[in-house]
Amino acid sequence: MSSVRLVDVRDTALSLDEVFEAVRDPAAGGVALFVGTVRDHDDGRDVAALQYSAHPSAVQQLREVAERVAHGEDVVAVAAVHRVGDLAIGDLAVVVAVSAAHRAEAFAAGRRLIDELKAEVPVWKHQTFGAGDATWVGAC
Repeated sequence: MSSVRLVDVRDTALSLDEVFEAVRDPAAGGVALFVGTVRDHDDGRDVAALQYSAHPSAVQQLREVAERVAHGEDVVAVAAVHRVGDLAIGDLAVVVAVSAAHRAEAFAAGRRLIDELKAEVPVWKHQTFGAGDATWVGAC
């Protein structure tokens, strides 16, 4: 079985259970799970609406990031799912998980996974603020 168990970019609600189950393994002594949620503010301003969009290559690029992380020391399994479309405050925007032989390796690999996802995967956030103005985050 591949160490990369789940990779997706989707326009439907994300499931913590799905991502956690994807990385569960008898060889894993630890699972690190990160959940990114839509917050009601950004940089001191009220967020009224939020939309994520992705480049068509986003799933492949996410898979490449996951593969690199999966080759880390003592990593057993990796999963990552990002949401696109219109999201409400409190919605899950991204869920990643890494299982590893030990907790330290799970935490380190989980942090690497979310950090590299945010830096490399072409997913962009469009925020509309309470005053009606809007901005793109992560777009070049």
